[in-house]
Amino acid sequence: MPDIFDAYFAQQVINGISLGLVYALVAIGFTLIFGILNVVNFAHGEIYTVGAFAGLLLIVGAAPPLLAVVLLVMAVGAAAGVGLERLAFRPIRRFSDEASLKSRAMREATLLSSLAVSIVAREVMAHVFGGEMRIIPQAALLQDVITLGPLTLTNGNLIIFGASVVMLGGLQFMLYRTRVGLSIRAVSNNVLGARHVGIDTNRTIVATFAIGSSLGAAAGILVGLYDGNIYPYMGFAPGIKAFVAMVMGGLSSIPGAVICALLLGVSESVATDFLSSGWKDLIAYGLLVVTLIFFPQGLFGHGRERV
Repeated sequence: MPDIFDAYFAQQVINGISLGLVYALVAIGFTLIFGILNVVNFAHGEIYTVGAFAGLLLIVGAAPPLLAVVLLVMAVGAAAGVGLERLAFRPIRRFSDEASLKSRAMREATLLSSLAVSIVAREVMAHVFGGEMRIIPQAALLQDVITLGPLTLTNGNLIIFGASVVMLGGLQFMLYRTRVGLSIRAVSNNVLGARHVGIDTNRTIVATFAIGSSLGAAAGILVGLYDGNIYPYMGFAPGIKAFVAMVMGGLSSIPGAVICALLLGVSESVATDFLSSGWKDLIAYGLLVVTLIFFPQGLFGHGRERV
């Protein structure tokens, strides 16, 4: 009995890591945008859905290899992120002085603008593709069974893990070893200071939206291929979980968001031993409440501001 229990627990942990890595890819988009604009992008969950439907259209229309699907979906996500920035963020933001930069009115207006775009995008996709689930073609599914002793995995677990590690590693390299990444870090640290030393802040913000959105779109198609279906409202729950991971991680800490996303994914997966699957969402909200009460600056916050 203990061996069976241990194997089952290990199985749940592995499933939780896969789930947590998906949350991490989405949470990074939240964190990047918050770090550079100090506002929450509530339309980010719809980028996840856009990636899933773009991938389905590619698979049905051309059936390219998986790597090509993911790369093309990331390109679509980047384009969607640029469009989102132009539509919902650029008309509102003002960086002319310190007061406008920290204006609560501007932050609230931007939040509401992104929320409105989120609702409109969700309903447009429901109108275009229908509100019911769309089934992924059998040949493209990531559900091939792999047995490792008492553990049963799928190739989807391994592909999600590998793709997530590569994308997260690439992001860290880009942030610390490229001019674009250094510009993003500079603008995140001080927008006005970055502008005064000659950094094009608008271009840097657009690049941030493109990078974060490409990761979110990739997460959408990977989950769609793993689950076997997609639907227009699929981005809401992962978006909320990713937002929780961002808050727990300290709002602007990318490593913090990734670690908290993994914690959230494993906690949800293991909790199914004690709760029915319909109650597992309580885990995310419970961890959020605990964080806000006992760690108001997040688990990995640096005193920038209270959550």
